[in-house]
Amino acid sequence: MGRIVANFFISLDGVVERPDQWHFPYFDEEMGAAVGRGMQQSEAFLMGRRLYQEWAGYWPEQTEDQDFAPFINALPKYVLSHTLTEATWQNTTVLGGDTAAERLREIKAGHEGEIAMSGSATTVRWLLANGLLDELRLLVHPIVVGHGQRLFEDTPTHPLRLVASETFKSGVLNLTYAPA
Repeated sequence: MGRIVANFFISLDGVVERPDQWHFPYFDEEMGAAVGRGMQQSEAFLMGRRLYQEWAGYWPEQTEDQDFAPFINALPKYVLSHTLTEATWQNTTVLGGDTAAERLREIKAGHEGEIAMSGSATTVRWLLANGLLDELRLLVHPIVVGHGQRLFEDTPTHPLRLVASETFKSGVLNLTYAPA
């Protein structure tokens, strides 16, 4: 059975939006190794419509990037969307409508490894609400951003348990949670 694992760069005040504005001063070899381990364990990628549209307009054309572009382009991708009806990016399946949760359960059953996801707070909230999230991996940065979308806004209570943690020299915390 596959596992859905959400990955986020997050500030101390819970902001996940626009990490390109605050994340890079903290990126180092330790964080790169943690991100790389996550990539190696991924056999599929799950995303929301907005991230899909951003990435589908960028990654298929990237020939200079020798690490992430070939990885993400070849990986099976699943998009949760109520509005998107077809995908143009190779190896992409759209999951929409009232059967999205059921279809995602079937996809999990058909995989052995991790189905990674990143970049969509609304998708994580939907996964939690539907009992589909298996792990939440947070790279907590020692910065207060003060504005932007937070990972959990207007969210019901979801008890989590800490299953792994490490502290990087940069002060970033690498935390892994699972539903309690």
